[in-house]
Amino acid sequence: MLGDLKIALLGGGTMGEMIISRLLSVKIVQKPDIIIVSDPLSARCLYLEKEYGVRTTTSNIEAVQGASIVILAVKPQVLASVMAMLKDKISPDTLVISIVGGVSIASLCQGLNHSGVVRTMPNIAVQVGHGTTVWSASSSVTEIQRSHTQVILQALGKEFASQNEHYLDMATALSSAGTGFIFLYIEAMIDAGVQMGLTRAQAQELTLHTIAGSVELMFQTDEHPAILRNKVTSPGGVTAAGLYELEKGGMRTVISNAVLTAFSRTQQLGNMI
Repeated sequence: MLGDLKIALLGGGTMGEMIISRLLSVKIVQKPDIIIVSDPLSARCLYLEKEYGVRTTTSNIEAVQGASIVILAVKPQVLASVMAMLKDKISPDTLVISIVGGVSIASLCQGLNHSGVVRTMPNIAVQVGHGTTVWSASSSVTEIQRSHTQVILQALGKEFASQNEHYLDMATALSSAGTGFIFLYIEAMIDAGVQMGLTRAQAQELTLHTIAGSVELMFQTDEHPAILRNKVTSPGGVTAAGLYELEKGGMRTVISNAVLTAFSRTQQLGNMI
């Protein structure tokens, strides 16, 4: 639990709202009014106030005043201006948690002139408490602050601490962008089901349960995916015929290239700051 620690969330967009929702729904935060959200859009502020009972402001400087934890949830493209505005405005003993993709701890510390920074990379599944978040902390982050970080991230799903910050760029490509790749695959499976004659609802239910069951099987057996794939691939069978088309179409290469391109883009975004 975080007790009565004031939390300032800078950026009330999609990911920011997901964080608010999870912190309140799992009761990590007991009272919504100890969260203050800053967003440049007054209409967005009004919505978050009505929906969650949090306090809001259009001023980042106002939001961070007296905050024990500051969560940076702004777009990478506007981070430089946000940091310039907040430089020397955050109390030295405040924990800053960034979910801004591609931006290094060193850049955050320098831009804010603040040493206690945690860099994280959650994915969209935090909305339902099944997110995957890799995080790394600066040397100035205390053990208590690391504990607070874990409490927050565990409300979002599974968290993985890493001493090597470089892994966060990889996690962004594989885990965060990866959700988009998986949704595209799911969409293609559903469309194929509809083309065969299933209703879209039937195709979606079959596809989702097939994928969920496959993932659960891997979790429970801890077997290599190739072993499980071979178990369902009979010589000259239905699965073998379908797999041949996937391999012929270069599915492995396309997926690998998508992840590697996302990794490269993550590094490019970090260099923009």
